[in-house]
Amino acid sequence: MSTSFDPSAAAQPGSGVFGLSHSPDEAHVVLIPVPFEATTSYGGGTSEGPAAVLDASRQVDLFDVETGRPYERGIAMLDEPQELRDWNTRAKERAQVVIEAGGIHSGEAELIQAANDVNALCDQMNEHVYRTAKHWLDKGKRVGAVGGDHSCSYGIIRAHAEKYPGLGVLHLDAHADLRVAYEGFTWSHASIMYNVMERIPGVKTLVQVALRDMSQEEFRYIEDSKGRVHGFFDATLQNKRFDGVPWNRQVDEMVALLPQHVYLSFDIDGMDPVLCPHTGTPVPGGLSFPETVALISGVVRSGRTIVGFDLMEVSPDPEGGEWDGNVGARLLYKMIGWMLKSQKA
Repeated sequence: MSTSFDPSAAAQPGSGVFGLSHSPDEAHVVLIPVPFEATTSYGGGTSEGPAAVLDASRQVDLFDVETGRPYERGIAMLDEPQELRDWNTRAKERAQVVIEAGGIHSGEAELIQAANDVNALCDQMNEHVYRTAKHWLDKGKRVGAVGGDHSCSYGIIRAHAEKYPGLGVLHLDAHADLRVAYEGFTWSHASIMYNVMERIPGVKTLVQVALRDMSQEEFRYIEDSKGRVHGFFDATLQNKRFDGVPWNRQVDEMVALLPQHVYLSFDIDGMDPVLCPHTGTPVPGGLSFPETVALISGVVRSGRTIVGFDLMEVSPDPEGGEWDGNVGARLLYKMIGWMLKSQKA
């Protein structure tokens, strides 16, 4: 980056994420955009999330009163691969056939074939994200992903669990995402944490925060997990707050269940939908922006290390409003700042 760079000046046209000019090789933090939303079953638009966050990030002030100057370590977002866009287009077309039928329960051959086609394209996406994350982790970078629907998290979590076996996932979400092959899609956004817990042995613990929309089967999965999955339900969190329990004390209770190495997997709909009105499946309730940041900082306060993260389900306003991208970009910078603050080196 140029020695004449002024962190307080307006971002230059065409500059990188947060107005920075680091190349991925120069940056300490590398962000993987994942413009993919094949299995979204309600609202759409999250495939445009990475571009919306990138655009809004150029308006974020680089000095952060809590974490200092994260930009000094270098932050770069990779270019969106055209092949990922192509896979997303094809997968969405095939998925629509299944979604309009309400899933594959009828057993029709056409529906099953369509679901299989989607699953194959999701396999390719997962492998791309995994290989990309592993490449940059092997170079000593800190790596995050920006989606895209929540299914996009699988590859990057897999790469981190291989590098940091025994890690814990701190999962902010309105939904538990513990469904089994929802609507016939193995890699559904509603199945991401089921797949993580069943297919990635390097993940020791899953702590889910702000859950408020889930099936009975998902609730039972948490109960039957023998302490491997912990659900913190929004109603319980809010009732404790109404009874005067400070939010930071609630955060301490959640964080205490996590191992030393922590990966953040944040679906933006875990927050109050006032902050993300165009996300695919908004649910009333959720965390405020300060509560969300306090959740992240609580990990650091505990002495644990944030090793990586993803931010998913940011969906821009189809009418051109910038609020969703703005909130997403600011949460992304907080995630990066606290991750860097958690690390000794």
